[in-house]
Amino acid sequence: MSKRAGEHHDDSEKSQIAKHTDDGFNPDRSIDEEQDVEMGEFEDPYGDDIESDGEIVEIDTDGEGDGQDLDQIAEDEERQQEEEEQNTLYLPHKSRPLGPDEMLEPDPTVYEMLHRMNLPWPCMTLDVLPDTLGAERRSWPHSVYLATATQAKRSKDNELIIMKLSSLAKTLVKDDQDDDDDEEEDDDVDYDPILESETIALKDTTNRLRVSPFAAETGEYLTATMSENGDVNIFDISPQFKAFDSPGYMIPKPNKRAIHTIRNHGNVEGYGLDWSPLVQTGALLSGDMSGRVYHTQRTTSKWVTEKFEYQASQASIEDIQWSRNEKTVFATGGTDGYIRIWDIRSKKHKPAINCKASTTDVNVLSWCNKIDYLIASGHDDGSWGVWDLRQFKPNSETYSPVVSFDFHKSAITSIEFNPLDESIVAVSSEDNTVTLWDLAVEADDEEIEQQRQETKELEDIPAQLMFVHWQKDVKDVRWHKQIPGTLCSVGTDGLNVWKTVSV
Repeated sequence: MSKRAGEHHDDSEKSQIAKHTDDGFNPDRSIDEEQDVEMGEFEDPYGDDIESDGEIVEIDTDGEGDGQDLDQIAEDEERQQEEEEQNTLYLPHKSRPLGPDEMLEPDPTVYEMLHRMNLPWPCMTLDVLPDTLGAERRSWPHSVYLATATQAKRSKDNELIIMKLSSLAKTLVKDDQDDDDDEEEDDDVDYDPILESETIALKDTTNRLRVSPFAAETGEYLTATMSENGDVNIFDISPQFKAFDSPGYMIPKPNKRAIHTIRNHGNVEGYGLDWSPLVQTGALLSGDMSGRVYHTQRTTSKWVTEKFEYQASQASIEDIQWSRNEKTVFATGGTDGYIRIWDIRSKKHKPAINCKASTTDVNVLSWCNKIDYLIASGHDDGSWGVWDLRQFKPNSETYSPVVSFDFHKSAITSIEFNPLDESIVAVSSEDNTVTLWDLAVEADDEEIEQQRQETKELEDIPAQLMFVHWQKDVKDVRWHKQIPGTLCSVGTDGLNVWKTVSV
C-alpha cells in the first residue's frame, strides 16, 4: 500500500508522495508518476471552482432593448434564487433528499481542520492508535495514526490498513483583513498532507476493529478485528507503527499474521468488540449475532477464552463496552432493545441489570470516561440517550434516560463521549451526518432563544446541537484523545479527519 500526499488547493502545484517498499524508503515523487493507485488521494475539501460575479445590466434610457434587459433581469433573479438554495442550511430531518447529481459542500469557515481521503474499499470501522507525540496537542500541523479494515467485494481482497496521516494543517478560511496579522504564525503555513500506509491481508470482511488503549504505554499495539466469518483476530501491529518513523525498517513476516484467533463464535458473525481500559495485559470481549459474549484474556504464555459464554437471549449483540472504573463489569446493547450490565465474576454468566432502552435495536454504546456512571446508547430508529447507572436496580427494567434526542431520522451507527469533555457527544447516523452535542447547554438559554428567533431554520433544532458534519454512509466516528476536538470518521466514501470551531 502506497503513501501519497494530499492534493493542494492550487492545481499549479504538484502534490508529493512517498512510498514504503520492502527495499526501504523512497523519496517523495509526484502523484502523476503513479497511475494505478490503491489508496485514494486526499481530496480538496472546498473545490477549486470560482463563481463569477453577476453581469452588470445597463438600462437603455431610449427605451430600446427593453425586452432584452427584462430577460437579463429575470435570469439574474433566477440565478440568485438558485444560489440561495445552494447556500441553504442542510438539516437531515428537514431538508429534501439530495438529487443524483447533487452534493453538499462544507462551509470552510466552521472548520479548523477538514481533510478527506479515499480508501480502496468501503470500511465500516476504524480506531485511533495512541502515540507518544504528547497529550492535548494544539500546535499545527498534526499527525494522526489510524487503523481500519475493509469490506471488499471479494474476500481475498480484504485488508487491515494501518495509516499515518501527517502534515495535517489548519483549513480554516479567514477574512482578508486578518491575513496581515497572522503572516508570522506557523499555524498558517500551507502544508501538503501526507498519507503513509501499511497493510495486512485478511481472509474476510471486518465488522468491527478496536485497538488496545495501552498500546502507547506498552509499545504493543494489540488490534482486534471481528470478521464476517465469525473469527476474532488479534494482531500486534507495533512493527507497522514503527515502520512509519523508521525509514528502511523491514516488517517481520510473522507480524503480517494474527498472533491469535478466537473461534468460539463458530461461523456466526458479530459486531460487539472492546478492550478493557483497566487490564494492561489485554482483556477482550466479543459478541455475536446469536447473543453470545466471550471473554478472552492473556496469561503469561498464551491467550485464553472462557469456555462458557455470557448470554441473556438470542438477540444479536450489537455493541459492548467495558466499565471505565470496574475491571469485572461490562455493558451490552442488543437487537432486543436492551442495555444489559454484566459482571464476569458471576458464575451464572447472566446479566446483573437489564434496561429496556428502546423499542428498536440498541446499535451502539459509549461509557463516559470522565463520569463513570453515565452511558450513552444509539438506536435503530435514530434516537439516542444518556443513562444514569445509579438509577438502575436489579429487579426493574424500566428507566428513563437523563436526556434523549430524536433529531436523526435514520439508524444511529456510532456514538462516543468526548474523552476530554464529558458533556460533549459525537453521534453518527445513516442519514449521512455526524452531529456534535453539548449536554451542558440549557434549553432556555437566552442566546439560543435569540438565534432561533433570528433564524427560522433553527426553530425546532435542539439547543444542545452544536454541529452537523455531512459524510456519505458514515459508519464509525472516534475522538482523538491526544488532539482536543479532533474527530476521525469513516464511511463508504472514505475517511474524514476534522475539527470544528465549536469544540
